[in-house]
Amino acid sequence: MMAKIDFTPLFRSSIGFDRVFDLLDSAARVQPIENWPPYDIEKTGEDCYRITIAVAGFSADELEMTKEANLLIIKAEKAEKEQSGNVLHRGIAARPFQRRFQLADYVDVVGADLKDGLLTIDLVREVPEAMKPKRIPVQTGSVVSGAAQPEQIEQKQAA
Repeated sequence: MMAKIDFTPLFRSSIGFDRVFDLLDSAARVQPIENWPPYDIEKTGEDCYRITIAVAGFSADELEMTKEANLLIIKAEKAEKEQSGNVLHRGIAARPFQRRFQLADYVDVVGADLKDGLLTIDLVREVPEAMKPKRIPVQTGSVVSGAAQPEQIEQKQAA
């Protein structure tokens, strides 16, 4: 049995990482591993990613993909159809599935393609300009511009 990790010491020196700690905490919990359908995750560039899921037997109409805040959900359910004969062996899985992927902030889905039984989903992390690091110049010997300057209320001459 795994011991619960206490992130309290990290809260003293980090700000705004609550979501990361929640993710680590949920990953530490023992959950049954769902390994169907098989999938790959690859990094295709600096801020580009690709998820490839094997969805053999499913058509594009039977697949549903939704993106919530930081969660990508892929669902599939086979449409009911009448059997034209007696099936002696069913080896091709056609069971419904739901696969969830936690996404980092500013990761967005830019495209999805179904070809040869593989669903390929392209993702890109696009950090807004306002959130990118900015260099702040350090000035010496002068008052920082934009800072409130004290006003001189009255001028009196020394006696």
